[in-house]
Amino acid sequence: MSIGHVLLGLLTERPKHGYELKREHDDRFPGVKPIAYGQVYATLQRLERDGKVAVSGTAKEGGPERVVYEITSAGTDEVRRWLAETEPPAPYVSSALFTRVVLALIAEGTADGYLLRQRAAHLDRMRELTARKNTAGISAGELLATDYALHHLDADLRWLETAPLRIGELTKEIRS
Repeated sequence: MSIGHVLLGLLTERPKHGYELKREHDDRFPGVKPIAYGQVYATLQRLERDGKVAVSGTAKEGGPERVVYEITSAGTDEVRRWLAETEPPAPYVSSALFTRVVLALIAEGTADGYLLRQRAAHLDRMRELTARKNTAGISAGELLATDYALHHLDADLRWLETAPLRIGELTKEIRS
């Protein structure tokens, strides 16, 4: 997913300036790394260069004058094309968790300590997210993002719990 597609999608509602796009990105996509202002403006410049957005004017909202951008028909076509694509499932079977298990076996001869620490970290994070779900006033977007994170953590946790069953064979492979 590119920031360009996200900004184009946000601009389909109405014209907006960069500060507003940054704020909406951070508000509408809870749990996602906040976008930097510089990244917003650099992306808007590329989108303008490529004919996907155009300057529609300026706005002054109690501060400096801000350039307002609107999506063009080429930008709208790009958003529709992008939304019609499916997000490919993870192309690789491996993950950072798996990599650390293998390296723990190589470097330390065991992954037991790592697996226990990682399991505890996952459970702590799941408790934090579950508590957030029960917070008064949580938005529907935050709730959906929290559910997504919880499901991924749960899948990792299930893997962490079954990994010790296979480590014996993996250890033999590594040592041979």
